[in-house]
Amino acid sequence: MRKVIVAAGVGHFVEWFDFGLYGTLATVISLYFFKQGDPQVALLSAFAVFGAGFVMRPLGGLFWGSLGDRVGRKTTLATVILITSGATAVMGILPTYQSVGLLAPILLVVVRLVQGFAAGGEGAGATTLLAEFAPSNRRGFVTSFIDVFGFAAFIVGGGLVFLFTALAGDGALESWGWRVLFLIALPLGLVGLYLRSKLEDTPEFRALKAKGEVAVNPLRRSIRSGWKALLFCVGFVVLKAVGHWILQTFMPSYLQADLGYSPLVSYGVVVIGFIVIAALVPFFGLLSDKIGRKPVMLAGCAGFLVLTYPTLMLMNAGNFFAAAGAMMLLGLFMAAFDGAVSASMAELFPTAIRYGSMGIAYNISVALFGGITPYFATWLIATTGNTFAPAFYVMAAAAITGITVLRARETNKAELPS
Repeated sequence: MRKVIVAAGVGHFVEWFDFGLYGTLATVISLYFFKQGDPQVALLSAFAVFGAGFVMRPLGGLFWGSLGDRVGRKTTLATVILITSGATAVMGILPTYQSVGLLAPILLVVVRLVQGFAAGGEGAGATTLLAEFAPSNRRGFVTSFIDVFGFAAFIVGGGLVFLFTALAGDGALESWGWRVLFLIALPLGLVGLYLRSKLEDTPEFRALKAKGEVAVNPLRRSIRSGWKALLFCVGFVVLKAVGHWILQTFMPSYLQADLGYSPLVSYGVVVIGFIVIAALVPFFGLLSDKIGRKPVMLAGCAGFLVLTYPTLMLMNAGNFFAAAGAMMLLGLFMAAFDGAVSASMAELFPTAIRYGSMGIAYNISVALFGGITPYFATWLIATTGNTFAPAFYVMAAAAITGITVLRARETNKAELPS
């Protein structure tokens, strides 16, 4: 089981390593790829490009998910990790606005579109892989490691930025260090490709194939017979998407640009929060195996709904320990929700359409609510003048997902639908 967890998780690690670097280095990216004038406009442009990549995620989820339901999880996920890591590495060799002008942001957009298309097949595929290998009484625990690897990627990405800044200074990071960090994705992807190529396909998919029941057109079957499950999955992912991109992509720039923390302090605060999440997600996954998915997810929703605004106020105290404590509290809510939601999504769909259905629903929600989060949160502050305004967006997401969870059935004691 450990080999399966690592093989599934390493692709998620590469995907979120990319997102973590982009978010942490958004202020640097805004300097190199956009015409300079108003720094906030340049930062908005950087986040807009980040969001553009998410336009391709539903298409990627549709393509890779359908492929994974027809030819298998293993082959599809091996291809996905190669493209995802390659696109991230290309970020490290792109020319800047100062050297090629308007071509620089155009190339940046193209790379983010390719990365988004490939990433559309990663999360749903890795979750499917783990859910189909996991024992039924440990499915929440096993699938929770998807988010452990995701947040570990942010810890490593943010930690590398933190370490690089501490050792070489802001100047080195901004002049050439950011390129090196993006290039690291390529060897990581090659390791993931090797690990995934050594796996067998899942027992669930092999049994389906042996019985000759592999879906010829998984998408049509998903829409005809599984549309209710698709809607539940979309609703589950609203808070996951908004919460992740607030904490992972928006928060580093928010701490620096809006709350006045130094880059070193902001990186430290964010990494501390991610350590809390990565450490606690398996606990909440295991708890969901014991007491149910719904109570654990609802606890996370309630935390975000009630305490997001006060935690942002606490961050504004201008004190490292206050900001770190607030980030840890938000991390606790995220860990509770993430611990149960991956298994909950997998348990919504039968094996023949699981990868594709999750890929479509997950990525539609991420594209609609997650990809725009950094841009929308920055826009809210610029429009209202209220540095705590992003809290209302998070609270709305928590309310939508909370209502969805309340209406869903409990699945922690059920076998995966075949």
